[in-house]
Amino acid sequence: MTQEMAKPLILCTALAACLALAAADWSPGTATFYGGPDGSDTMGGACGYGNLYNAGYGINNAALSETLFKDGASCGQCYLVICDGSRPGGQYCKPGTAITVSATNLCPANYGLPNGGWCGPGRPHFDMSQPAWENIGVYQAGVIPVLYQQVKCWRNGGVRFSIAGFNYFLLVNIQNLAGSGSVGAAWIKGDNTGWIQMSRNWGANWQALSGLVGQGLSFAVTSTGGQYIQFLNVVPGWWQFGMTFNTYQNFDY
Repeated sequence: MTQEMAKPLILCTALAACLALAAADWSPGTATFYGGPDGSDTMGGACGYGNLYNAGYGINNAALSETLFKDGASCGQCYLVICDGSRPGGQYCKPGTAITVSATNLCPANYGLPNGGWCGPGRPHFDMSQPAWENIGVYQAGVIPVLYQQVKCWRNGGVRFSIAGFNYFLLVNIQNLAGSGSVGAAWIKGDNTGWIQMSRNWGANWQALSGLVGQGLSFAVTSTGGQYIQFLNVVPGWWQFGMTFNTYQNFDY
């Protein structure tokens, strides 16, 4: 899908218009909701973003089934979702509506249910915040058939780096990516080091086994869309574990 197509798709609210824009790009799935009427219980999650408002994702978020979550590689990605009125359960769709959600959590399989439940293996499923879900579905349904596609993310501000860990173990949560929305590779550099490749620990958390306390830090990130950006000198030497640092750069793809 081209960047030119992605922007109007995100803004699209008419079902017919959405289908006309990219009919071949839709995939079938299902969607439920969680987190209460205000979505407050969707904060945190398996991507490690913590407060989703502070991290740049807000209330339009979703937990993805294992098939879509891909061990955290999909954290931060954006999906345009519409209710599919042509399938069983489609009577609970709100016609002509769509919602774009950010992936912020994992919906694990429930092996107490047949085939692991809605989020079981091989099932593309979105467990959305209730406010997001109610844009496209009638509350009483509980679950609806949907069509979805990954779209470009639009974020306010730059990429954010939240630092946790201790001593020689740095755990950096990389947040608020625009473009493809997710991290494909990451590096860190101290004032006294070269670039050190990081590895995904869990969710959107990337680790480095290096003694960088007391040094100013720079980061480099390649998005899953293939764009590479260096974030130079974004963390001063007086940083402490538990601090988050904003930047003025973000991704286009």
